[in-house]
Amino acid sequence: MSLIIKNLNKNFKEHKVLNNISIELKKGEITGLLGVNGAGKSTLIRILAGYYDNWDGEITLNGIDFKTELKKVQKITGYLPENNPLYKEMYVKEYLKFIISLYKVKVESFSEIIEQTGLKNVLNKKIKILSKGFKQRVGIASSIIHNPKLLLMDEPLSGLDPVQLNEVRNLIKELSKNKIILFSSHILQEIDLLCDKIIIINKGEIILNKYKSKLKKPLDIIFNEVVN
Repeated sequence: MSLIIKNLNKNFKEHKVLNNISIELKKGEITGLLGVNGAGKSTLIRILAGYYDNWDGEITLNGIDFKTELKKVQKITGYLPENNPLYKEMYVKEYLKFIISLYKVKVESFSEIIEQTGLKNVLNKKIKILSKGFKQRVGIASSIIHNPKLLLMDEPLSGLDPVQLNEVRNLIKELSKNKIILFSSHILQEIDLLCDKIIIINKGEIILNKYKSKLKKPLDIIFNEVVN
């Protein structure tokens, strides 16, 4: 199973945000999308999530074409945006059941997802009283509730304390076993710790696309060399 992007271009009016992007992501791998703010990370992820349809190029997920079969793609894609849009007045269990109803699918592994995301003890609590870490867990649970093949995560570790960081890192690693995972961050250390493959994007262009094991220098040195 793979996600293949070929010659992807995206403009906002006269401004080119993504320029000739070509990458391939595979099942069982965590790919980190690294870049400074404004580099094009979120735009790329939003295209893959189906938020933008006015782009040029070719994208397929397991052979399914994004241009012609976007709804089919979205049914097997999970998306955790940077600003996790939770309904904070809802109880955790109520919210997750609501998300299930939106996907219109039968979820047989609900209890397993609750266990996996560590939400068992907060199911009957309102989202608004949860810590940042638990809110992030609720967001992750809602993004995997329909068992997606592709999981997109935009700054999933932002604002977490050290304990929460470690817990969410471990959760992402566990999820990667049977999914394609792409997550973006401007935090170099998190990309270095978590990812199998690293993509650096700068001013809308891919300037590094390598497995971490193939890097010949520390990531921070490479990043400073290619971005500055």
